[in-house]
Amino acid sequence: MRAFSRLEALIAPLPNANIDTDQIIPARYLKAVEREGLGLGLFEAMRYDADGQPNPDFVLNRPDYEGTAIIVAGDNFGCGSSREHAPWALLDYGISCVISTSFADIFFNNCFQNGLLPVILTAEEVQQLMNEAKGGSAFVTVDLLSQTVTSPSGATFSFQIDPHRKEKMLKGLDAIGETLQEAPAIDLFEQRQVVNQPWLERA
Repeated sequence: MRAFSRLEALIAPLPNANIDTDQIIPARYLKAVEREGLGLGLFEAMRYDADGQPNPDFVLNRPDYEGTAIIVAGDNFGCGSSREHAPWALLDYGISCVISTSFADIFFNNCFQNGLLPVILTAEEVQQLMNEAKGGSAFVTVDLLSQTVTSPSGATFSFQIDPHRKEKMLKGLDAIGETLQEAPAIDLFEQRQVVNQPWLERA
């Protein structure tokens, strides 16, 4: 998993509330077992028209939002069915951080397991970011170490994060990576098991 420490990037507003995981990545993409390529289906119903052509009115299709890596979204982002493909699709597209007033629990947890930082701010702070992002070509800085978001105008907002999750994000550790940190202790335990309970090795 890629580590996250500090990101200065273009921000795009998605003011809709209750953007669910099916809107983030439609169910037909769930057959995929690889993460690469899922960005093509991100927000498919909003990004493309009935003929599969880019919708010029959708924010991420506009030239002044090309290269967006941060989204500021409406309430309850990531609700709906559980699918790890949702953060996969966001990351594959190039989104590394989503800012909102609230997230659905399963999506929120999946973000941390995949290196996508979900940031919770107050309604007033989110609205200010929305307003500043509406003009396009607006850059925001998200600093995980200091737990701050700096708006295009220079306003600074603080956010809370579980210390253990923060450390894992800073180090780029998912559940497997965290376990592998204990590899020497695991190896030692297995060696002792062979000596103390040799019949287990023969089983």
